Amino acid sequence: MTAALAATATATGIARPGFSRTVRRLAPIGALVAAFFSATPALAVLEVDITRGNIAPLPIAITNLVGTGIDAQLGADISAVITADLRRSGIFAPTDAATFIQRDINPDEAPRFGDWRIINSQALVTGRVVSQPDGRLRVEFRLWDVFAGQQLDGQQLYTTPQNWRRIAHIIADAIYERLTGEPGYFDSRIVFVDETGPREARIRRLAIMDQDGANLTYLTPGGNPNDIVLTPRFSPNSQELTYMVYRSNRAPQVVLRNIQTGQEQLLPGQFTGMTFAPRFSPDGGRVVLSMQSGADTSIFVLDLRTGGQTRLTNVPAIDTSPSYSPDGRQIVFTSDRGGSPQLYVMGADGSNQTRISYAGGTYSTPVWSPRGDLIAFTRQMGGEFQIGVMRPDGSGERILSTSTSVQEGPTWAPNGRVIVFSRTDGGPNGGPRLWSIDLTGYNEIMLPTPNFASDPAWSPLLN
Repeated sequence: MTAALAATATATGIARPGFSRTVRRLAPIGALVAAFFSATPALAVLEVDITRGNIAPLPIAITNLVGTGIDAQLGADISAVITADLRRSGIFAPTDAATFIQRDINPDEAPRFGDWRIINSQALVTGRVVSQPDGRLRVEFRLWDVFAGQQLDGQQLYTTPQNWRRIAHIIADAIYERLTGEPGYFDSRIVFVDETGPREARIRRLAIMDQDGANLTYLTPGGNPNDIVLTPRFSPNSQELTYMVYRSNRAPQVVLRNIQTGQEQLLPGQFTGMTFAPRFSPDGGRVVLSMQSGADTSIFVLDLRTGGQTRLTNVPAIDTSPSYSPDGRQIVFTSDRGGSPQLYVMGADGSNQTRISYAGGTYSTPVWSPRGDLIAFTRQMGGEFQIGVMRPDGSGERILSTSTSVQEGPTWAPNGRVIVFSRTDGGPNGGPRLWSIDLTGYNEIMLPTPNFASDPAWSPLLN
């Protein structure tokens, strides 16, 4: 992928329960107005080649957003989160603040670009935080092209003080998009299964956190080892989950849960067998899942409005782990109909069921990229567990991560450029942890969680 810089979109307002923000565009400063609208920035292209094993991260200096009193600390905290987001992406290399020459930052004035060129910072972020009379925060930032001496972006955002971390993620997304031409992924959340206790009696409960591990919240109590939750998946609006539950050794069932209210309900309709591996359709109106009947398992789609069911596969095999393409026209799934678990693609109505995996080994847990260009999967081969991607027709297969430890269950970032999965530590007291890796296969990082963690699912960008 080579992404040219594109003009930043017009400002928008975003609201959801418990959060609101207003965004205004900051005009370029003084004498730079003509240059901003007429000149070509030096940072015209930031190249990210997903087929290479390494990239040259862009040096970027992120100054503390200035403020007075408590606002100064908030400004430093916001800048620290922006810095961590961009560093973790692997595309940016934040400059060490100890090397900064200019320290008297005035957000209303152009920076001394020469001071930043000396330390080889190609981009620069400045800004301020101001508490408003109504209790809200006004957060401003400007993104500068150091070598061209131009402002690339400037925004003013309002929010409540408790949402300062989310503002930091939104700013990081804006910087990412302005410098790569692609949407960011920092203003998003990850749901997963939190695991505690000894291996033979694990307590499993649903947990949700920001994509960087902050603001962790438990969604289910998880007090009984016999009450198990598995495979949580977000709805397209990020406000609902569907997942599988075992309760007191009863048959597994698929449920829906509203994240805001905590209200939980079984899927509508009648199922005659064990149901599992649920996932929403792109429009949120359907859930595709697997249902076991005897020795066979088939894929069904359920209409959430009517409760009507449609059977999509009907062969003597185990068909499971269905995942829609982002346009809703196709489904990828795992089937052992050919003798071993492999990946298949079919139409959303069950037509044209076609095998796409042929590189050897067994395949599982496929999931379609939000961009529609790739399918992520788990492959087991020669005693190793691999996380990889391929095109929807099976071509272009690439392995991103290989381990002798069990690793599985990939899930995509909203922009389709990063994958999170679980990897199980060895040893008698070991357990799964969450890891992320980008499509270069180079930037692999363990995500912070308080306990063992498995079955991750990444939300779309928040609204």
